[in-house]
Amino acid sequence: MVNQATDTQPLYSSLGGDPDLGEIVDLFVEEMPDRIATLLHQAETSDWENLRRTAHQLKGAAGSYGFDPISPHAAKLEDAIRDGEPHQQIRCAVEELVEICKRARGGTAE
Repeated sequence: MVNQATDTQPLYSSLGGDPDLGEIVDLFVEEMPDRIATLLHQAETSDWENLRRTAHQLKGAAGSYGFDPISPHAAKLEDAIRDGEPHQQIRCAVEELVEICKRARGGTAE
């Protein structure tokens, strides 16, 4: 089984080829760098509550936009914060989430 957090292959939405939804999937991907920057800033400043909220929102949004593999990583981060895990563990969850988010691509796999 491939570890999706360390995999470097592009991650395409299951909805990317849908003629009605492809455009909004592309918009979600275009906004991903801002989401990543927010996650990193919140982790860097130890803004745990807002980081938990951002992870929660990303968990739902990723699934809604057909990026199902992102959701478990966002859930792991959300749970780590809610459960009061050590900050190093939370930061590792952030790194895993950021790495899979960086792989998100619009369109479809060729």
